[in-house]
Amino acid sequence: MAFCDWLIHPYLNTDAGTMSPFEHGEVFVLDDGGEVDLDLGNYERFIDVTLTRDNNITTGKIYQSVIEKERKGDYLGKTVQVVPHVTDEIKQWIQSVSSVPVDGQTRPADVCVIELGGTVGDIESMPFIEALRQLSFSLGKENFCLIHVSLVPVLGVVGEQKTKPTQHSVRELRALGLTPDLLACRSAQPLIGSVKEKLSQFCHVPVENILNIHDVPNIWHVPLILRNQKAHEAIIKQLNLSGFARPPELRDWTEMAESYDNLKNSVKIALVGKYTNLTDSYLSVVKALLHASVACSLKPSIQWIAASDLEDATAINAPEAHTKAWETLKGSACILIPGGFGDRGISGMILAAKYARENKVPYLGICLGMQISVIEMSRHVLGLEDADSEEFNKDAPNRVVMYMPEVSKTHMGNTMRLGCRRTFFRKSDCLTSKLYGSPPHVDERHRHRYEVNPSFVPVLENAGLHFVGCDESGKRMEIVELQDHPFYVGVQFHPEFKSRPRRPSPPFSGLIMAATKHLGTNSNNSNGYVGASE
Repeated sequence: MAFCDWLIHPYLNTDAGTMSPFEHGEVFVLDDGGEVDLDLGNYERFIDVTLTRDNNITTGKIYQSVIEKERKGDYLGKTVQVVPHVTDEIKQWIQSVSSVPVDGQTRPADVCVIELGGTVGDIESMPFIEALRQLSFSLGKENFCLIHVSLVPVLGVVGEQKTKPTQHSVRELRALGLTPDLLACRSAQPLIGSVKEKLSQFCHVPVENILNIHDVPNIWHVPLILRNQKAHEAIIKQLNLSGFARPPELRDWTEMAESYDNLKNSVKIALVGKYTNLTDSYLSVVKALLHASVACSLKPSIQWIAASDLEDATAINAPEAHTKAWETLKGSACILIPGGFGDRGISGMILAAKYARENKVPYLGICLGMQISVIEMSRHVLGLEDADSEEFNKDAPNRVVMYMPEVSKTHMGNTMRLGCRRTFFRKSDCLTSKLYGSPPHVDERHRHRYEVNPSFVPVLENAGLHFVGCDESGKRMEIVELQDHPFYVGVQFHPEFKSRPRRPSPPFSGLIMAATKHLGTNSNNSNGYVGASE
């Protein structure tokens, strides 16, 4: 069976591209350049599919489409209203895109999974709930399965599991014309039998259709507990799919989930970033580190370091934070600097990159992290003390990182170099190429406005920073490696977006192997990785 995933967010942004990581976590980038919410990234990673920007709906997209149609006269002079015009637009969007094959399939998906974010009763989600109500009526009961997700909290010292929040949300949902077929109840501990019976009685949902997603040792156990509760059988029955649906094959998944629980050793990874106060800002990076560590039979121990805490100014204003940050950095087995925007914390990142270079500590720089390594080398090896990025100082005499000429300087949304782009290896025997399995090129996802200034490439290479990957023009540098270093790699793209639980990203695998002294000279870690190209 083929599945198609949808994510509906009621916010007015047309996409997640202009949202601060502190607002909504990371911005996840799709192959087609769509900038979406991290939840859609979770679907891609967990189910191992490749989605498009059209699989993500926001209120902004819907209203933008409706207004464009109104301006063109498509509504023939009628008064444009939320019902029926906005709700019709939502339904048409869902039905048209769900009929398009995804992820390399030759036919449309058998089942379209739609997640409507938010809370029942929110004003902004009302048009979407009404659209789904109309859709359920037009499709028929046998073609529509509503799963309502609700929290069952524990209140008081007696530890009683309370069903009132779920009862109230189901009552609100039914008042809006939708009746849940299944309940998915989140809880810290497994629900006791009497709680399920109470929910069934007051929510009009059969006991066997009340699913409990309780806390588990790791997230990979979730499909297993749903299978054990026969969630698939309830959904198959509701959608009348018993004629051709097969039982879930989760043998490999079970092995993966259980093997993680039995891991004893860990590896300390210093993540030096700008948005460390909200770890969801780096969710895909965290998951990629998890995938790579587990592949090496290790648990990742991420040491979060605010880049600004490493700076000299912090030593004066907050000496304890400065001391702790440096102790954490020096106590880690490897260092990773992820992407980001703006000049806050840049000095701290440069100091971290300098420490990794001088002390032979394995280093991985992603997007901004690669640019940081170029700035650091320019300042401390080439002696260009004023070397900088145009992003941080547009008047710097030595702009070793420059604004990409084709990128808009006036509009922020959807104007960067986005989506899956091809990177060609300039040196077939370089370390990064070996990690990918020695292909001529790789396809990875990008999200940046700035690039390494090509005029500085020759002098940097003479200093030992080799640019081993570039775009099709041969002028835009994509991968750097430091000569005579166990692992010092920078990539302009974001390999974390294509990492999967059973197929870790090669740059991340290389970092973990180098941190544990297991990186050989004949590294070949393709393992069917989705970024590798034949």
